[in-house]
Amino acid sequence: MNTDQIKAMICDICHKMWQLGWVAANDGNVSVKMEDGTFWITPSGISKSMITPNKLLHVNHRMEVLKGPEGSVPSSEIKMHMRCYEKRDDVGAVVHAHPPTATGYAVANIPLDEYSMIETVIAIGAIPVTPYGAPSTYEVPDAIEPYLEKHDVMLLQNHGALAVGKDLLTAYYRMETLELFAKISFTARMLGGAKEISPQNVEKLLHLRENFYHVSGRHPGYVKCSPGERKDHDKEDK
Repeated sequence: MNTDQIKAMICDICHKMWQLGWVAANDGNVSVKMEDGTFWITPSGISKSMITPNKLLHVNHRMEVLKGPEGSVPSSEIKMHMRCYEKRDDVGAVVHAHPPTATGYAVANIPLDEYSMIETVIAIGAIPVTPYGAPSTYEVPDAIEPYLEKHDVMLLQNHGALAVGKDLLTAYYRMETLELFAKISFTARMLGGAKEISPQNVEKLLHLRENFYHVSGRHPGYVKCSPGERKDHDKEDK
């Protein structure tokens, strides 16, 4: 994709997030890494419903603006985006939003780590809640960094959600998968609790992910993500 196509897609994703109710006012941010190591990112202080290609900012890895409207500044969460790119050379895009049901789990500090839906197990695996961090500071990137090694999707405590991908569509689809699973998980809780897939069948799904579906990105495997810790249930079962 050329630069104009990428900028158009960023705007399309922003509009979709607003239409879905994942962002309000100036919430959320989106960025894409270019082949030359620079980035296009949404600006601060603009509703995602009003984003147009000429409002996007071109920045370098030092977060310096290379091109964009005079007076505009990058998203206040640019530090979080840059940490994702810094620690994961396979990441080509980052999406941050506040999808309501998933964010409900984030503010309740409840990880979405039950392996109860086949598609979610394959696509993203267990979803942790990362520690609290003050927005716009290095507390947020520092909080997510330990989870980047194995997770492409995270809940940000008292904040929202983060998804990364090899490209923008992949990152966006992961955010969609997160919010749908959050809704299904919440409904299952109202019905008495989800019935989890057995460890043996989870292993089969993970094998299919790697060898049949060829899903890109990272996966935590069969783990639980308790607040403040992660426990490997394979070890517990032994």
